[in-house]
Amino acid sequence: MLRANNVVAGYGKQAVLRGVSVAFQPGRLNVLVGPNGCGKSTLLKAIMGFLPLSGGEISLDGKPIRSIGRRALAREIAYLPQESHCPDYMTLGELIELAGYARYSLVGGPSARDRRLFREALDRVGLADLAQRPIASLSGGQRQRAWIAMVLAQDARILVMDEPVNHLDLKYQYGVLELVRGLAHEQGKTIVAVLHDINLASAFADEAVMLQSGEVAATGPVAEVMTPAVIARVFDLDVDIFERQGRLVCLPLAETSRLVPA
Repeated sequence: MLRANNVVAGYGKQAVLRGVSVAFQPGRLNVLVGPNGCGKSTLLKAIMGFLPLSGGEISLDGKPIRSIGRRALAREIAYLPQESHCPDYMTLGELIELAGYARYSLVGGPSARDRRLFREALDRVGLADLAQRPIASLSGGQRQRAWIAMVLAQDARILVMDEPVNHLDLKYQYGVLELVRGLAHEQGKTIVAVLHDINLASAFADEAVMLQSGEVAATGPVAEVMTPAVIARVFDLDVDIFERQGRLVCLPLAETSRLVPA
């Protein structure tokens, strides 16, 4: 299990996370939600060891993350940052092959299994016919799906994704979230994803962590976290939550125009 225990972290002397404790369940789609600046992306960076902790501990199967080497960690956790970049000349196929670096040496190269994983990942995101295309020639949505394919091809048991459906149109937003939820339910993977859209989180998440000002405002099964009372407290917005075809829907009730200065 991936667990954060009383984590304090931030940038320089500015603490963003203030005593965050949460456990991410395997076989579940765990979603982080909350207002801008509440610490969602910071928590993911702390999990990956990109930020030093001022307090607390992040552990994987009871072992501190900080004690796990980078290559060994890459075999366990695949990470999709909010913004990703690569050289313009790199092709889609070359990008996906980077996903296997933790499994093979640069001299040995990818195995037949690795190449199968690369093909399956591209097929899952609808880019199987574009492997020879330079990344620079892809649209913003195609590039985002390319990075998602790279994460899938890493074949780690834990996927940590910061706004994975950013830049995607509605069809691919639903497709990607159905895909990662399927990886959790069918393969037992642990999925941790930041989602900005409350309705997407309500519709697809199994477990939700609501952050507010660097602290956990609520955590648990999505139906227990995504309630009118919690959302009103965290987002200062009155909403109605109801079920539609097996999915939760969040409908704002307030006149949102009054919340935005003219």
